[in-house]
Amino acid sequence: MSPNDTLWQTILKDLEKLYNEETYNELFLPLTSTFKDSNGLITMVVANEFLKNRINKLYIAKINELASKYSPTAVRFKFISEDEVKHDEPVTDRQLTIDYRQGNLNSTYTFDSFVVGKSNMFAFRMAMKVADQPGAVANPFYIFGDVGLGKTHLMQAIGNYILDNDVEKRILYVKADNFIEDFVSLLSRNKNKTEEFNAKYKDIDVILVDDIQIMANASKTQMEFFKLFDYLYLNNKQIVITSDKPASQLTNIMPRLTTRFEAGLSVDIQVPDLDHRINILKRKTATLDANAEISDEILSFIATQFAANIREMEGALIRLVSYAQTFDLEITMNVVEDALGAVLKTKKKTNELTENNYDKIQSVVADYFQVSLPDLIGKKRHSKFTVPRHVAMYLIKLKYNIPYKTIGTLFNDRDHSTVLAACEKVEKDIRMDGNLKFAVDSIVKKLDSALLK
Repeated sequence: MSPNDTLWQTILKDLEKLYNEETYNELFLPLTSTFKDSNGLITMVVANEFLKNRINKLYIAKINELASKYSPTAVRFKFISEDEVKHDEPVTDRQLTIDYRQGNLNSTYTFDSFVVGKSNMFAFRMAMKVADQPGAVANPFYIFGDVGLGKTHLMQAIGNYILDNDVEKRILYVKADNFIEDFVSLLSRNKNKTEEFNAKYKDIDVILVDDIQIMANASKTQMEFFKLFDYLYLNNKQIVITSDKPASQLTNIMPRLTTRFEAGLSVDIQVPDLDHRINILKRKTATLDANAEISDEILSFIATQFAANIREMEGALIRLVSYAQTFDLEITMNVVEDALGAVLKTKKKTNELTENNYDKIQSVVADYFQVSLPDLIGKKRHSKFTVPRHVAMYLIKLKYNIPYKTIGTLFNDRDHSTVLAACEKVEKDIRMDGNLKFAVDSIVKKLDSALLK
């Protein structure tokens, strides 16, 4: 057996553990040996075009990740159909060009590893379309949502998908703060080298900019980003941006930028429901330990305790699995309490403190506008009540940045879209209405004093 065949057989064992029996038997079991190897690009032959496209689009990232894990040298896999071989159609043997993946893209962030549910279905489907036709479907593609809900994962999945289908594509992932650092560093050396800075970012096919809201107040950096944005857009290069809020709600970002963000397609990722969170935990468990057995009761418990932040939830699961592995324990509720006790205790205290602070914000706002707390939280639609209600929602979001859905629960279980609209309205109105701005500023001062007591 050749070294490449041995490598493939090793990878197959992991694929069998990672995916369900139907997927494994249909896609991977028939592939018993490699076809050829050229410059580290290992070619596999599958029965038809459908299977080729399915593997190349959904599973290639995981296969190449495993290849990197088990191979002492840099290799990548590519899948072609039997028709391509029969008709002697040339298979492009590209030199490995993985510089843009290394340090920029996390190869584990793929569409296949992204768990889809109601909260992110539209964002996921549109991201797939953007990745399939970069620069043509939605440009820019703007993804927003609260912290820890998967924006970065989905953004990088687009980049990985494009790169897995064409290794010569130049994909650049950059966090907004790193973009700022690059620009400031350049200017500190030579203020006349702005074009050199732009050249670094222009020589790409796809740019993925994470957490654009961090650029607030960085006016010179925003101007350079504006120039870069227009250059890439006019040259049909795909632009993908993430933020913790809609483009219309970005503060201290140039209007010429926000209007360009809004001109593309905006999608949001909401807080997943309980079933969705449990599915996320199940998928994560399989990647941590294929043999781990965690009951639905325990998964439900973890999903309930960490409802608002998927990153925190997955961190709790990693801690639990690591604890069980270290002490060779079966995962029971007692083990959950031992492994997560300190984390849950701290989280409970934080939640209690924060919830009290939500109450204080509501109370201070109600007192300032001279309305009762029940009316502030209630359903009366007169402006006497809706204005303070919206201000209270806005301030809770501003100070604690919790999900809109969570804020809605503090106001008679209002829908997240209602809270979002209220926050956007206050954000807009305080720019135009001096009296409202004065009121909000006064309430903030009272809150700063009240929350310190």
